[in-house]
Amino acid sequence: MAEVDPAFLALPFRRLGEVALARAADLGAGHADFRFERIRSQRILVRDGSPQGVADAETVGFAVRVVHRGAWGFAAGVVLTEEEARRVAETAIAVAEVAATMTTTPVVLAPEPVHDDVTWVSSYVIDPFAVATADKTAVLADWTVRLCRGAAVDHASASLLAVLENKYYADLAGTRTTQQRVRLQPGFEAMGGTSEVFDSMASIAPPSGRGWEYVVGDGPDAWDWDAELAEVPDLLADKLKAPSVEAGRYDLVIHPSNLWLTIHESIGHATELDRALGYEANYAGTSFATPDQVGVLRYGSPVMHVTGDRTVEHGLATIGYDDDGVATQEWDIVRDGTLVGFQLDRPMAALMPELSVDGDGRSNGCAYADSPGHIPIQRMANVSLQPAADGPSTEDLIGRVERGLYVVGDKSWSIDMQRFNFQFTGQRFFAIADGRLAGQVRDVAYQATTTDFWGSMEAVGGPETWLLGGAFNCGKAQPGQVAAVSHGCPSALFRDVRILNTTQEGGQ
Repeated sequence: MAEVDPAFLALPFRRLGEVALARAADLGAGHADFRFERIRSQRILVRDGSPQGVADAETVGFAVRVVHRGAWGFAAGVVLTEEEARRVAETAIAVAEVAATMTTTPVVLAPEPVHDDVTWVSSYVIDPFAVATADKTAVLADWTVRLCRGAAVDHASASLLAVLENKYYADLAGTRTTQQRVRLQPGFEAMGGTSEVFDSMASIAPPSGRGWEYVVGDGPDAWDWDAELAEVPDLLADKLKAPSVEAGRYDLVIHPSNLWLTIHESIGHATELDRALGYEANYAGTSFATPDQVGVLRYGSPVMHVTGDRTVEHGLATIGYDDDGVATQEWDIVRDGTLVGFQLDRPMAALMPELSVDGDGRSNGCAYADSPGHIPIQRMANVSLQPAADGPSTEDLIGRVERGLYVVGDKSWSIDMQRFNFQFTGQRFFAIADGRLAGQVRDVAYQATTTDFWGSMEAVGGPETWLLGGAFNCGKAQPGQVAAVSHGCPSALFRDVRILNTTQEGGQ
């Protein structure tokens, strides 16, 4: 088990927190919390065997958030002195004083037990920042060289994004948490074309809350990069020769590398309670799934079981304690096809306590800020479709289909502001004929409403088909914030889904 970086522990966050919280209390804050962060990131880009760029960044700073006179106040700073900690606390109180004159509903925070001086570190083996940049670049360069040996590959690129996030939280109630998590997004893409068509084929490896062992290891924590690098050039060659799909209605078997994104857009965002209540309406939209439909809305078929989970190992949204000081949890969002829950932070849980996990009014730990300069907001948990305990393999699901498509890898997507009408494309589409794969087809998108699509899900695969996908770049709020989130799912079978020919739809 990794330990918190000593360089972070040497920073004066405890003393700054004591000073800031004491000043906020002296000025009458009913609630005050202090958050200190150090975020390190590195991005490496390689093309055709040659490095294209390396970008390193580090953010260090702190924030004070208060509830005063029934309103939020927030301020942040980057100068690590006691004088600055007092000033930031005073500014947060001053902001609350102004906000109180415009706040019609007083801010209330759901109750949470005190977590006194606890430490949490994510599950990884090799800190990517302890590996020489030259060594990481060499791995990526080798990937592109190997890809370019394929006859159909004209160019190849590879990239790596690594993040090391440290965070200290303290509040007037007595909670103090020190946390560290690592996340990694490696990937590659091969590109090629003919006189008539140009296309690409990318890795389907998901980003992960793992360390460098995900790239170079040979155990359960590593992706099989060698196998994927060997097959992608041939897959690209087949894709370039593949016929254009005939639009119509098809049965679909969808691999987790594609289905995770549909979960993110049509379930993950739709069940954020702040969005469902209209708090995101002027920026990111609302939701067709509203709180009055809990226990009533048929979100999907009876085989649909979706959880929110900020504790799953290697999840991108996994953490021990959220930015409200809440111990993270797992809970049901959709059970047996019916909407049963939402994602909550402390203000949302206090607003609608009946939606909490046990009906006790407690948050399920969904507060997060992407930097010390931003206020925490309700963010998405790892929202995942659960497999069937004795469910079929992907091959068995394909075997149930007479005429259909097998969908692998994500690509573009579109969904409306209520998360109801959507269409998704993918990396690879294979025709299914009489239970067998029958070569690739091109220009495919599947289109549906959220409830029709999930209602058409006839079967989910077993645990061996389950994969934790996700993204680093989920956006929300004003000012905008970006968060990483994972979505696990098995392979799944959907019946009679509308398929579009994207070339025809584009008028080409």
